[in-house]
Amino acid sequence: MVRYFPVIVLLALFIYGLIDCVRSEPADVRSIPKPAWVLVILLLPLLGVLLWFFLGRPRYSPQPGTYRRQPIAPDDDPDFLRNLETARWRQAQVDRLRKLKEAREAGAGGARNTGPAAAKPSEDGPQPGGRDRQDNPDTKP
Repeated sequence: MVRYFPVIVLLALFIYGLIDCVRSEPADVRSIPKPAWVLVILLLPLLGVLLWFFLGRPRYSPQPGTYRRQPIAPDDDPDFLRNLETARWRQAQVDRLRKLKEAREAGAGGARNTGPAAAKPSEDGPQPGGRDRQDNPDTKP
């Protein structure tokens, strides 16, 4: 078992290097084009993998002056929250305009309001406080 250990390690290194090369983005590969790296790894298994790791593998650490935005949860994203508030405000405006339109259509259609605002005032006119003369116990008719 111990004699096969170096072979297993080299085979694992070869497979890892080949898969890493195949899965990398072509624009990120250094030195030579990606298909050429695959051929180098296949033709020179140990040397090709070592060359890949040192000369061809993309550098995934951020370079100075570059910034990659990390994905954030929607409830922490200020753009998402702003859009959510805008959508809520627009929906509230649509609902408000729909209610106003319904109220206008109901008023124009001859429907009579029977609420307290539509109560008929007494013959003497409205009294201060919004009560009619009949309802005010302090006044005499």
